[in-house]
Amino acid sequence: MTSDDAPLSLTFHPVTVERRADLARFSERHGTFRYCSCMRWRMTSTAYQRSTKEQRITALDDRVREGVPVGVLAYLDGEPVGWCSIAPRETYGALERFRALARIDDASVWSVVCFFVDSHIRRRGVTLGLLRAAVDYALAQGARIIEGYPVEPGARLYSYMGSPATFRQAGFHEVATTAGGRLIMRYTRDTLEG
Repeated sequence: MTSDDAPLSLTFHPVTVERRADLARFSERHGTFRYCSCMRWRMTSTAYQRSTKEQRITALDDRVREGVPVGVLAYLDGEPVGWCSIAPRETYGALERFRALARIDDASVWSVVCFFVDSHIRRRGVTLGLLRAAVDYALAQGARIIEGYPVEPGARLYSYMGSPATFRQAGFHEVATTAGGRLIMRYTRDTLEG
């Protein structure tokens, strides 16, 4: 096994007020993440289009300071190297209005909408680890259903939402396919209790 194939010793933590500095450090080191600051699905489309990068950075930080769930960070040797956006669906303004991913029922769900992994450690299972940590976090916060909207690798748009294979490995099941062919997958707490 080469060092590039060796398993990574990662830890995962929800982004809380105490971890704001970690999120800021992650953002500063990853310009693509920083540009959006994972606000694309949180702000309405109009608000997002009118916002600046600095306003999006501040908006995400404000949510963390207010105690609103925003996501989970992966750490390698104490440094944040990966991100998964997970929060109650109703906190994602654009997702709630996006007809192509309309709610399939009235259930209360937490949604996974984004992954970002440092380019030096991609394709080494970090996304799966982030997704599992995100599920654990949501369940600990009382979630009963966690929903994701993955796309097959190679899709042009929204590939940062993860792949169906990763979601299946984390225990998600397909519950719907949208008119545009996108999957809606769910992890349900009841599956564990049954």
